Amino acid sequence: MIAREVKETVKMNGLEVDTDERIMLEDIRSMLSSHEKHRRNLIPILQKIQESHGYLSALAMELVAKHLEISSSEVYGVASFYNQFRFHPPGKHQIKVCLGTACHVVGGDIILENFERKLGIKDGETTPDREFSVERVACVGCCALAPVAVVDDTVQAHMAPSKVEGLLLGFEIEKQKEEREKLGCESGE
Repeated sequence: MIAREVKETVKMNGLEVDTDERIMLEDIRSMLSSHEKHRRNLIPILQKIQESHGYLSALAMELVAKHLEISSSEVYGVASFYNQFRFHPPGKHQIKVCLGTACHVVGGDIILENFERKLGIKDGETTPDREFSVERVACVGCCALAPVAVVDDTVQAHMAPSKVEGLLLGFEIEKQKEEREKLGCESGE
C-alpha cells in the first residue's frame, strides 16, 4: 500500500488554500512585520518572498498590498513588469531553454517546443505534480554549445529532440527507483 500525502484545504478570500500555502502565508505575514509600510519597499518585499518561496501567489500579493496599503492590482502590475517574478510554484526540476541568438539560430525554439510537448505545459508553467517547470531565457552565455538548456543548474549542451526525451526519461527512471526504495523501506526490507 502506498502512503499518500493528504493535503487539507480551506478557503481564504474565495480561493482554496492547501496546508503548504497556509504555512507560506504565515511566513509572509511575519516577514512583512519587519518592513515599514512604504511603497518603496514593494520590490524588496516581493524579492524576499520570491527568494523564500520561489514564486508570488495571488494571496501573497494581496497580503503585500494590504500591508503597504496599496491596491493588489498595483502590486501585480509591478510584479508582472519584471521578468524575475514567477506567479506559479516552480517545479522540483527547473528547465530553462536558451533562446539567445546563437541558440535560436540552431533550433532553440524546437528544443523549447519539445519540452513543452513532452511535459504538457507551456513556457512559464509547472506540471500539475510540480515535478517540472519550463521557461525560456534570453542567454546563458554558452553560445559555443548551442542549443543549450539548463536543467537543475546543469548546462545541457548541443540539445536535440532525442536528448530532451532522454533527459525526461532519466528523471522518470530516477523517480521510479526512489519509489521502489521507499516501498522497500516501508515494508521492512
